[in-house]
Amino acid sequence: MLRKPAITLSTLDVDRIEALLEKQTADFPGREALEAELLRADIQEPKDMPANVVTMNSTVRFTLIESGKTNTLTLVYPKEVDGSGDKVSIFAPVGIALLGLSVGDEFEMPNPTGQVTVRVDAITFQPESAGELHR
Repeated sequence: MLRKPAITLSTLDVDRIEALLEKQTADFPGREALEAELLRADIQEPKDMPANVVTMNSTVRFTLIESGKTNTLTLVYPKEVDGSGDKVSIFAPVGIALLGLSVGDEFEMPNPTGQVTVRVDAITFQPESAGELHR
């Protein structure tokens, strides 16, 4: 089993995610995992975020190691999920897992047949590196 990589989050993302969690009256399958991620993160100001870190509204290319399949998703807040298939909610297991990771990080994630290893290959868009510090 892979050890969880260190994660870095922006103060803006943490504040917004915590506010969402406070408003969320119903439990969802990844709530405890998301709360744990917020607690273990290294937190920085948006202007100080490294460009190779997955933040909210980042577009991430990753590979499922076992199959070699690559995918690209944008990490969004739940209200921005539109069914297009190219967005993933921060409340979804893969969204929780991607948040705060750096390019090159690998993590294990449950799937219907057991575990799958995922590697972050690239961040094709990150709001902070694009100068969008208050998005």
